[in-house]
Amino acid sequence: MLDIIKVIILGIVEGITEWLPVSSTGHLILVGDLLKPGLSDEFMEMFNVVIQLGAIMAVVVLYFHKLNPFSPRKTQKQKMLTWQMWIKVVIASIPAGVVGILFNDILDELFYKPLPVAVMLIVYGVLFIIVENRNADVRPSVKKISELTVPMLLAIGGFQMLALIPGTSRSGATIVGALLIGVSREVAAEFTFFLAIPAMFGASLIKLMGFGLDFTGTEFGLLMLGCVVSFGLSIVAIRFLVGYIKKHDFKVFGYYRIVLGGIIVIATVVQALLA
Repeated sequence: MLDIIKVIILGIVEGITEWLPVSSTGHLILVGDLLKPGLSDEFMEMFNVVIQLGAIMAVVVLYFHKLNPFSPRKTQKQKMLTWQMWIKVVIASIPAGVVGILFNDILDELFYKPLPVAVMLIVYGVLFIIVENRNADVRPSVKKISELTVPMLLAIGGFQMLALIPGTSRSGATIVGALLIGVSREVAAEFTFFLAIPAMFGASLIKLMGFGLDFTGTEFGLLMLGCVVSFGLSIVAIRFLVGYIKKHDFKVFGYYRIVLGGIIVIATVVQALLA
């Protein structure tokens, strides 16, 4: 029963933080260290990635019509634009896909720890504030996904690649990258949602292949529970973010990241001194 409660908490954390630019992986590592579920480290490492499938299904459900190039409710032009959007998603996914496949295990070994998470939380928190201050009086040059060029897509993809380091935040990295090249907040957030589909499915597949499918009945049940909870909270988080950015910038998330990162650094130093 205790592990069920802990898995529900982790699902809530994933669902909320996956879409807000605050690093879901970072939060899962930190909350997992506090909760310490009675499951193997290998299973929990895989669990933290695979429950993202619940989060990504929230995007598929909320944006199904926009993502579906076969919709009978779309004109031929709209279907063509939908295919073009998917091509853009594929292009922007290339940098992170290549690096993730080649260096996934090395990155996990080096950075899947509280201190690197804290550092990246702070670094990208500062970047959010700098970028938003820089863009305060600048009109975005890109207000539709269809206006994104190949160089822009590769630049956004490069920032998503940096998010392979826990604590960076996939959504945070891609949004910062998009804002830097003149993309509006609304387009940056929406394209980030769509870009997450191949990225998160791919990451989950890699983890499942690495762990194998030799689940116990309990482990499989806990994994499904985490996905369902993550799905429900992701619906709420996406709707909140879409409404929020219509009237506000991302600086509040930058301040949150800096404060959280600072707390983790202090806690890590204190723990090391007391050890």
